[in-house]
Amino acid sequence: MPIEEIDLKIEGKKLPEKVKNYLRDANKRIDELFETERNRKVPQFIPCNDELLYHWLAAIKTSELCLGKVYCEWGSGYGVGACLASLLGYESYGIEIERSLIEASRKLAEDSNIAVTIIERDYMPEGFECYEGSGGAELIKPENYTYGEKNGFRPSYEGMDADLDEVDIFFIYPWPGEQEFVLEFFQAVAADGALCLIYLGDDEFGLYQKTADPFD
Repeated sequence: MPIEEIDLKIEGKKLPEKVKNYLRDANKRIDELFETERNRKVPQFIPCNDELLYHWLAAIKTSELCLGKVYCEWGSGYGVGACLASLLGYESYGIEIERSLIEASRKLAEDSNIAVTIIERDYMPEGFECYEGSGGAELIKPENYTYGEKNGFRPSYEGMDADLDEVDIFFIYPWPGEQEFVLEFFQAVAADGALCLIYLGDDEFGLYQKTADPFD
């Protein structure tokens, strides 16, 4: 089940007023987090370029790439990406493990009257593990795991109405060097045709699609 990199043209159109107002409030809260140095309690939280993320999600929505409207963000932080997806009409989920970020993202969404579901946990579903070896992160799958329903195992998160093979687009901002691991994990749990949008830093994004294995 190969992964194909997708070249998608992004147009930086004017932001809708509701999106602009939301990002203004979100960025004000995030700036305050850093100005008061409360971010030191969550050192792994580094925001991406959320305005560009909106343009990417909007372009994906208007393209023929996305098969449906279920969005899942791995490591949702302040929930900005998940809220932007919701504003675009996606059924939106954020997966986050840091309690303070979960509380802040839920409050931001509530104050903005945006429907999202933020789930408290890491993004490895039950049965999967991330092993940090000398050669980098390695994905450990459940014993005898093969993709599909034939083994009766469908990766999911408690509190999420969709299984992972029902998610149409995943988004993640991984640590440097983790992109290969993320794509391996995406390949293991996503359905054929699903998309994975990765923020690479420095305003760069990569878009990938899981394609059907011709020998399957």
